[in-house]
Amino acid sequence: MGVRSWIEGWPVYRQLAGDDPTGRGEAVRSPRTAALTSRTETADSVARSVCPYCAVGCGQRVYVSGGRVTQIEGDPDSPISRGRLCPKGAASKSLVTSPRRQRRVLYRRPYGTDWEELDLATAMDMIADRVLAARAQTWEDVDEQGRPLHRTLGIASLGGATLDNEENYLIKKLFTALGALQIENQARI
Repeated sequence: MGVRSWIEGWPVYRQLAGDDPTGRGEAVRSPRTAALTSRTETADSVARSVCPYCAVGCGQRVYVSGGRVTQIEGDPDSPISRGRLCPKGAASKSLVTSPRRQRRVLYRRPYGTDWEELDLATAMDMIADRVLAARAQTWEDVDEQGRPLHRTLGIASLGGATLDNEENYLIKKLFTALGALQIENQARI
């Protein structure tokens, strides 16, 4: 390869000597970049979703190839975000694909220093037992004047901003039925 052909292959030379003075087209295109394809072009399917990070509810397009998420982008059809995502939403692919994602229940006993693995059914039973025990220990049927209270101050709920209206409605109903008064959502704090 001669010096002249090397110089002619250099992107800056192609930019200055060719028809692409801004360097945003063919002048900067190499054989390697010409061979690249977008992760969205090779997707088998596209699913619409909502970003899980906050209460805004930005629309997302989730591209799937071979049963694995390959890309997540803003959904231009979303009336909320119009195809734009904040930095957290743009990085939400790592929620699904990160090797550090927890895929099992871990439990650390009181005063323990090590985590132990539990099956989901055992963990759910432990949570239910503790909620019912806290409710039973702190239940207030009536106040000092004999007026009905039917409440507990021993349990509370703090919902996350990633929950939709239906999930928040069900959580509110559940904790109200349990007699809890402190029912709040992180989106309002």
